[in-house]
Amino acid sequence: MRVFVTGASGFIGSAIVQELIETGHQVVGLARSESSAQALLHAGAEVVRGSLEDLDSLKKGAVEADGVIHTAFIHDFSQYLAAAETDKRAIEAIGSVLTGSNRPFIVTGGILGLRTDGNLTTEADASSGFPRASEVAALSLTENGVNVSVIRLPPSVHDAGDQGFIPFIIQTARRTGVSAYVGEGTNRWPAVHRRDAAQLYRLILEKGKGNRRYNAIGDEGIPLRHIAEVIGNELNLPVVSITPEEASSHFDWMSRFITYDNPASAEQTKMELGWNPTHLGLLEDLKLGHYFNK
Repeated sequence: MRVFVTGASGFIGSAIVQELIETGHQVVGLARSESSAQALLHAGAEVVRGSLEDLDSLKKGAVEADGVIHTAFIHDFSQYLAAAETDKRAIEAIGSVLTGSNRPFIVTGGILGLRTDGNLTTEADASSGFPRASEVAALSLTENGVNVSVIRLPPSVHDAGDQGFIPFIIQTARRTGVSAYVGEGTNRWPAVHRRDAAQLYRLILEKGKGNRRYNAIGDEGIPLRHIAEVIGNELNLPVVSITPEEASSHFDWMSRFITYDNPASAEQTKMELGWNPTHLGLLEDLKLGHYFNK
């Protein structure tokens, strides 16, 4: 298949590009900079120059593809609502050129915060569409005859090169001199290795059904205290409990997420697609040391 990938030079997108090329697919990646374009060419992909704001470039890449994988998102937490609106418009633009076709369109969403009651988030749990509208915007396209599905990523998609939540927690520990968790630290986050997630994107592309939610889950739920303990051990820092009131100043913008108890399951996804995560879990990956070589 000829596959158009947005966010193709990013942390997750680059692994998807590698997975697709290694399994015989032809990849066209969206690139907004010369360095991104060169990285894609070096990986063996073709390039469409553009960005999420350039809707014509998105339509160009999609209309010439047999399938589309959308991973790009502007991760600016100070302007999150604006980023979510940009993402919504991008999804709608891509969907507009796939209407009435059977070409698969895979949109990336998130799991963190879908449930906060401590019960497993499953594929049956729908997003409210706030603050990130990706899932709702994508699945609404089925009404227009678009073969769209959503892959929901956990808060930690981990591997060398990660620049997400876990590196921020590590930076916070370095800055404050302690590796902290909130309260008893029993709240849980799910996680998945980047290469396992990339394989799942490919399986959805090849075997997925439209109007579906798929959960990319390796570790169903890791207590935040365990993450803090590994970080403290690797940095030789004390591991401490802080109060919810202290979390705001300690974790800054992440304080709203750090206390979520949001374990998640991928059992339906595994059964439908035959997906079986085989790479290291988050705690084992942290113990390899590459997160701390800075």
